[in-house]
Amino acid sequence: MRGAVLAGGAARRYGGRPKGLLDVGGRRILDRVVEAVAAVTGAPPLLIANAPDAGSWRSDLTTIADARPNCGSLGGIYTAVAAGAGPVLCVAWDMPFVHEGLLRALALGSAGWDAFLPESDNRRGVEPLCAVYGPACRGAIERRMDAGDLKAIAFHGDVRVGILPLPEVRRFGDPDDLFFNVNTPEDLDRAEVVWRRRG
Repeated sequence: MRGAVLAGGAARRYGGRPKGLLDVGGRRILDRVVEAVAAVTGAPPLLIANAPDAGSWRSDLTTIADARPNCGSLGGIYTAVAAGAGPVLCVAWDMPFVHEGLLRALALGSAGWDAFLPESDNRRGVEPLCAVYGPACRGAIERRMDAGDLKAIAFHGDVRVGILPLPEVRRFGDPDDLFFNVNTPEDLDRAEVVWRRRG
């Protein structure tokens, strides 16, 4: 299985400062995510990022821009799927508490599914930016993007979707922490509080 770290977004709430390069607990969020993904896939993940200097963030990673620009998170997922053969484990680069065990459970549980996502407490009921996507998702996502439907789960009705149940997700931590993403300075402050609480 391949891995991909999705580093999209313009970080407007940080004045353009790339949020995955911020530190939580003394380490960059990006480095934490890369380490967790690589531990599961056995190889450095692809870094999908549109910033001009993205190639300098981790010189050991292959960095590519979105294949379909201006399509948000869905464009990042599409780029990861289209960049190679077989399934790809995708994780957003602003999740400082993503757990290697959870990623391994997603990789192991994805067999037989076109998309395999963890159940969550969020409004969508699943977390599409911490999931496994197979080759069949490529055409399904293309059709949704062509229609202007850019929701990250827009294509789910067109593929076989499996779900890692919430009780299984909770084996690795509180979903609010596992899928917490740093979008604002306030989020970064909260992440430090969570980090100290977790020890």
